[in-house]
Amino acid sequence: MMQGLFAVFVSVLVAELGDKTQVATFLFATDPKLNRTGVFFASSLALVLSSLIAVALGDQVSRYVSAGTLKTLAGIGFLIIGVWLLMDLQK
Repeated sequence: MMQGLFAVFVSVLVAELGDKTQVATFLFATDPKLNRTGVFFASSLALVLSSLIAVALGDQVSRYVSAGTLKTLAGIGFLIIGVWLLMDLQK
């Protein structure tokens, strides 16, 4: 069980590094009018709430669609996005 939770932790941490949410948080932290601790807690709460929504939706969807099907659909979706981005580079 701990190994699975560690995989979740690492996956989310790596996915969040350098994404637009982290850049936005970085920019808020540079604002001298904002308290850094407040920025930390507000951004942390936002991530917790978005994760709660994802878990709740994932729980509901998993009642109707198998995990294997969801992984396959996610993989296909990422491949489509990758091909689309590569095609866009050609322009």
